Amino acid sequence: MDWKIYDLEDIDNQWCPGCGDFQIMEALKKALAELELAPNQVVLHSGIGQAAKMPHFMKGNFFNGLHGRSISNATGMKAANPELTVIAIGGDGDMYGEGGNHFLHTVRRNPDITNIVHNNMVYGLTKGQASPTSSIGFRTAVQTDGVFEEPFNPVAVAIAQGATFVSRAFSGYVDETKELIKRAIRHKGYALVDIFQPCVSFNKVNTHKWFRENTYFLDEAYDPSDRDAAMRKAFERAPYPLGLLYSVEGRKTFEENLACYAEDATPLYLRERKTSAVLEFIEALA
Repeated sequence: MDWKIYDLEDIDNQWCPGCGDFQIMEALKKALAELELAPNQVVLHSGIGQAAKMPHFMKGNFFNGLHGRSISNATGMKAANPELTVIAIGGDGDMYGEGGNHFLHTVRRNPDITNIVHNNMVYGLTKGQASPTSSIGFRTAVQTDGVFEEPFNPVAVAIAQGATFVSRAFSGYVDETKELIKRAIRHKGYALVDIFQPCVSFNKVNTHKWFRENTYFLDEAYDPSDRDAAMRKAFERAPYPLGLLYSVEGRKTFEENLACYAEDATPLYLRERKTSAVLEFIEALA
C-alpha cells in the first residue's frame, strides 16, 4: 500500500519549516501503509497543540478534543469499536502536562491503543514556555532564570505504572521511528512511543544536532522483557537510549475486561445458573 494514500490535497499546514512533526507524520503514514491499514480502519485522537494538529493534515478518521484528553477519548473509542486501530497523538505538554493524570490512569487500564507523543521539551503552540520535559536550566521568555523543576520522565513513569509497551524514538531517524510505530500498533495493549522532536522556533538547545549527538540505539543484545533493565535505561540521560525499552505480552486489555465483550455477555439473570428466586421474578414479570 502506498503511504501517499494518507495525503490530503490543498491543506494549510501551520507547522514551521524544519519542524520535526513533518518527519513523525511521514513515519506514521509509512507505518500504517506497511501494515496495510486503510484510512477508514484507523482513527486518530488528539488534544491541543502543534503535534495535536497532525490529524488535520492526514486523510482518515479523527477526533480533536480538549487539551490533554486525547488518550481518554481514544480509550472510549477502542472500547466502542475494538476493530479500529486507535492512535492518540499529542505533544509533551498535551500528554504529560495537561493530560498527566489521564496518562497515568490510561497506562493502568491498558487499552489496546497506540500513544504517540511529540516530545520537543517546550510548548510550541503557546510561544515557547517550558514544558514538563524541559531540562533544568532551560531559559524561556517565562522561565527567565531557567527551569528549576526536575523534568518529567515519561518512559520511567510508564514502566513503573505497568505499561505493556514503552519505546523512545527521534524524529530525525524516520525509518527507525516508523518501525517502532509499527511494533506499537501490532502490540496488544497500551503502547507508548515517546518521540524526541526538535522545535526549531522556540527550543534552540535541543536541536536536530543535539538529539543526534545525545541519543544512541539500544543494541540487539538488549532484552526489552527485563523490567529492571528497562527502568535503568529509562533513567539514562544524554545520551538517551532509543528503541523498545520494555514490552510484555499476555496482559488483558481494557476492552477484554469489559463485561460486554465477555464470551458469555448474556445478563446474569438470564444465564443457566440463575437462582429459583430470579426465575420466579422473571415469571412474575412475564
